[in-house]
Amino acid sequence: MFTGLIREIAIVKSYQNNILTIQSKHKAKLGDSIAINGVCLTVIQVNADGFNLELADETRSIIDESKISGKVHIEPAMQLNDRFEGHIVQGHVDCVGVVTKITKRENATDFIIKVEPQYIAHIIPKGSITIDGVSLTINDVYNDAFRLTIIPHTLRETLIGNYQIGSKINIETDLFARYIDHILRNRSQKKSMSWDDVDNMQMSY
Repeated sequence: MFTGLIREIAIVKSYQNNILTIQSKHKAKLGDSIAINGVCLTVIQVNADGFNLELADETRSIIDESKISGKVHIEPAMQLNDRFEGHIVQGHVDCVGVVTKITKRENATDFIIKVEPQYIAHIIPKGSITIDGVSLTINDVYNDAFRLTIIPHTLRETLIGNYQIGSKINIETDLFARYIDHILRNRSQKKSMSWDDVDNMQMSY
């Protein structure tokens, strides 16, 4: 589990044969879970200047390859004794969004992010969302897009300040919104949920 608070901006050294090599100050251990631009991956090798991770077929089918090059956000998995900030993030990307509009305001910047309409049900006004691993608050929701207002501190400390019109971003919608939607859809079909159903639903996210 993650919180959506970026711990470091690292560098992708290479990506070959589904192996991602990261240059980072973070001292990872073999088997650690680390979110790379919001994608939960497992450390398979520790190097002097970073670590290697492997991307499964399912992961590669969802994310855009631009998300595994250049500079990337990283967040190690939350420890049980860590202070909880941000919101509950699983590191399971739901879809790739596209920046369609950027508007600078007096002390913040608005970003309009377009997504496939089927994901809008899980994007809640004033709720939480994860953008390339960053926990953010949603301001407005439209038929196929939503608006974020980003303060200068976040723009400086993350890669969001580099976004342009057309930039693609990893999106993880709110965990609880997905759960509630799934339960209600099953209830509307008059299908009783067993504990096996609950376990399968949890494992699918």
